[in-house]
Amino acid sequence: METATKLRRGMIVLYEGQPHMVAEAHHQRTARGGAVIQSRLKRLSDNKYFEYRWISDEKFTEIELDQIPMEFLYQDGDSFWFMNQETFDQIMIHRDIVAEAAQFMIPNIVVRVFLHEGNPLYITLPVTVTLAITETGPNVKGGTASGGSTKPATLETGLVVQVPLFVETGEKIIVNTADGTYESRAKE
Repeated sequence: METATKLRRGMIVLYEGQPHMVAEAHHQRTARGGAVIQSRLKRLSDNKYFEYRWISDEKFTEIELDQIPMEFLYQDGDSFWFMNQETFDQIMIHRDIVAEAAQFMIPNIVVRVFLHEGNPLYITLPVTVTLAITETGPNVKGGTASGGSTKPATLETGLVVQVPLFVETGEKIIVNTADGTYESRAKE
């Protein structure tokens, strides 16, 4: 067990018997007494955030998660099916765990699945993904990437992103998974 002064952003800690990710941790001195650590924790079972104030000598347990690269196979309602790339075992992960990553899920994409005691807690995506445009406005001649003019485009997953005017329906584009923005056209 560690003291709260060792708490850092990104750690996975056991709090009230459940794994939580430390989203923020700020050390503060009080006028009287010792330091406190103001933290923002994300409960991994339901992705809910809450604030917690730790006393500097309060103890916590850091837990290690298994990271497994898995290939997304298909979606069936709220169930997302993945295959372990090493053992070829298939597992189902519920939409609540996939969360916002669902808008980038296409077959064969490889993600990292984080497991605690064999149960999936969350997944991380690659930095960018290549997705096809299923619907967008007409091509505008003279439209440039740096021109600042954009139009909405619906992608194969249903995600809507702003793209430059020269991009057409049927093209593949590279999308940043952190903020869901257009990066560039995909090279064929």
